[in-house]
Amino acid sequence: MKNHEQPEHGKSAFNCPHCGAYSRQSWEDSIYAPGGRHIKDLSISYCDNCNEYSLWLGDKMVYPLKSSAPLPSPDMPNVVLGDYNEARNVLEQSPRAAAALLRLSIQKLCSVLGESGENLNDDIASLVAKGLPERIQKALDTVRVIGNNAVHPGTIDLNDNPSIAMSLFELVNMIIDIMITQPKEINELYDSLPNESKKAIEKRDKK
Repeated sequence: MKNHEQPEHGKSAFNCPHCGAYSRQSWEDSIYAPGGRHIKDLSISYCDNCNEYSLWLGDKMVYPLKSSAPLPSPDMPNVVLGDYNEARNVLEQSPRAAAALLRLSIQKLCSVLGESGENLNDDIASLVAKGLPERIQKALDTVRVIGNNAVHPGTIDLNDNPSIAMSLFELVNMIIDIMITQPKEINELYDSLPNESKKAIEKRDKK
């Protein structure tokens, strides 16, 4: 999975919530209001890549409010997209809620791929029998195990944290890329061949 460092108070580098780039962060921990009065627990981080700032109250980022999670794949099915975007919107406030929504997204994604969407373990076994790449099998099993096996999609797991939620964002996009985007691109490339070439291929395959 692609590495994506979620913004965290005091970190020297993370993916900027403004520009999205992984960049060094400069911190100012002493903020003063007009009149020289010190504002307790307020700090600012500056992104070296875009020069924008993030405002933190204690350990919580309060500006900007937009999500630091990866954008959805352009080929994400609509039935998955709503839950994925909702997970992006709540990530900073509740990583556990985001992770629960992402497990629900994966359940729905399995349905789009022709499975029942009711039991992730059964869906994985069926997809493997259909030729699911080993790396995706491992990724899906990771989701199942991270959820402690008994956690149903869409429910809160108290062990979830920002790192797990971020990995789930990456996983959803990775599954879509391999199972939907890449086959679509291959079909588009094949369809662009001259008709004579396609007929020759079909004739060869019928032998």
